[in-house]
Amino acid sequence: MGIFSLVVLGLLAILVIYGIMIFNHLVMLKHNVAKAWSNIDVLLKQRHEELPKLVETCKQYMKFEQETLERVMQARARVQAARESQDIGALGQAEGALRLGLGNLFAVAEAYPDLKTNETFQHLQARITGLENSIADRREFYNESVNVNNIRIEQFPDTIVAGMFSFKPFQLLEFQAEEKSDVDVKTLFA
Repeated sequence: MGIFSLVVLGLLAILVIYGIMIFNHLVMLKHNVAKAWSNIDVLLKQRHEELPKLVETCKQYMKFEQETLERVMQARARVQAARESQDIGALGQAEGALRLGLGNLFAVAEAYPDLKTNETFQHLQARITGLENSIADRREFYNESVNVNNIRIEQFPDTIVAGMFSFKPFQLLEFQAEEKSDVDVKTLFA
């Protein structure tokens, strides 16, 4: 075996090792996205379980605000359906509607002093607000994981390995414009 053959074998070995490293890194990124989604999913399930308790507590006081309560529950159902089907686009829209509904619910609750001082309502409101903040944090982590994954599978030479092993880009979790804008509290009381 000549020196040329050894050099070629050495280069091939380096290429194979480098390809394995790229493959392993892409697998890690794919699983980071899955883990980030699972973290969101857990919080969405928790919120899904807490919302009926909040609505039931509110129903006892808010007999005239049935429409607000119904919108929250309808939005909750759409979030649940999108979460179960892992439809990121639909989840973003449903989340926007649910957050708007919760904002309306909490604003309407201001008109019911007995409800505002109810210990169960306060506990549930704090719990759901905490879950909302946690979901927002997890969304950010999910989108960062998706972004890193999507960039890596488009970069050279990673794109070659990604194409050979069918690594696909993931969809960012995006929200509608009305969720990003400030809430006009005056219109909530009109």
